Amino acid sequence: MMTEDPKHQDIHEYLAEFEDIPGTRVYTAARARKGYHMNQFAMSLMKDENRTRFKADERAYMDEWPLTEDQKLALLARDYNRCLDLGGNVYFLSKLFSTDGIPFAEAVSTMTGMSFPEYREMMMNGGRSPEGQRSIREKR
Repeated sequence: MMTEDPKHQDIHEYLAEFEDIPGTRVYTAARARKGYHMNQFAMSLMKDENRTRFKADERAYMDEWPLTEDQKLALLARDYNRCLDLGGNVYFLSKLFSTDGIPFAEAVSTMTGMSFPEYREMMMNGGRSPEGQRSIREKR
């Protein structure tokens, strides 16, 4: 018989904490399930023949995958933050960056609201400051 540890946190409460980090989308098992087909689509772009087909007609190529309409629209718009919200993994999405001929750091800079030169300078200077808003819910 298991006894309840008063310090034990419910797994759902624990996972909800990940959604409270401003500007961060933690890749959880739930996100992985949600984005499975989007990530498989992105991985398909590792093959030259798939990149060629995709570049010829992006929508037609994506229609071959069981993606949601929201996922397709986010991919077409190259709205990477929305892709992450819909279960995309940045390392899988990097196949799309590469297909577009965009360096990883430049693509990631579009997720920050900064220009690529601003993002590059921030990273060269040690990255984002740990100061600032640390909780969406508590606005602190």
